[in-house]
Amino acid sequence: MKCIPKIVFMALLFICVGQLANAQKIIVATFNLRYDNPRDTGNLWVNRKQAATDLIRFHEFDLFGTQEGLLNQLNDINTALPEYSRYGAGRDDGKDAGEHSAIFYKTDRFKLLDKGDFWLSQTPEKPSLGWDATCCNRICTWVYLQDKQSGKKFWYFNVHYDHQGVVAREESSKLILQKIKTIAGNGMVLLTGDFNGDYTTVCYQRIANSGVLKDTHGEAKHAYDNNTSFNDFGKQLQDKEIIDHIFTTKQFTVKRWGILTDSYHGKYPSDHFPVMAELSY
Repeated sequence: MKCIPKIVFMALLFICVGQLANAQKIIVATFNLRYDNPRDTGNLWVNRKQAATDLIRFHEFDLFGTQEGLLNQLNDINTALPEYSRYGAGRDDGKDAGEHSAIFYKTDRFKLLDKGDFWLSQTPEKPSLGWDATCCNRICTWVYLQDKQSGKKFWYFNVHYDHQGVVAREESSKLILQKIKTIAGNGMVLLTGDFNGDYTTVCYQRIANSGVLKDTHGEAKHAYDNNTSFNDFGKQLQDKEIIDHIFTTKQFTVKRWGILTDSYHGKYPSDHFPVMAELSY
């Protein structure tokens, strides 16, 4: 076998180094915070907020979607973690009222290019109750971000499906896919959220089998999925259902996926465990 000329070798080396540099890593998570409920005796937000923000900092999330967070909770996270900016409107008035599906992202890593919200209903352009949902407006928040390291641009959608209406959950998946097509086209997309549906449900399967998005859980070589994602503050630790999901388009490669079961003094930062995925593109 002939030796590779030095100039060819160096060219190949530079190409390989360049490819490695362009394979940017990001850590994304979905985290249902459990709303600040004064009836959560023993698990009040004032007592668990530091555990929640410590968890986010330790696991070094680059960006993450939250569910159920009220304005004061989101402000607490920003106060404790000033390295993040956030976007997300309140589901009750499109401003600050009610629960949010807010997205947090590190400002030294990402630049916000665009943003928006829509409601999971027949009238997604305004605060509204959808289909057979009976108690709550449901909202999806999205941002368009540019990675400052690589220049790559992508859309990130974050959502919280209804917990009662089966039709609402199924129709929400249809709407999400329509909105992704309209807003992002063929671009790179992340979708996170509390879907109130495990792998057996139609609402989950509509997205996972859409051909548009893939579930990062199934793409991970060794998924760290030894627990349910809804723990009910420790009351449902024996369950196995995973209802919090991270989906991506094909441009993302999944390195790791896991349910983070961090605790503090025998308690949990939320009634959901965060779900995290390490991705590259």
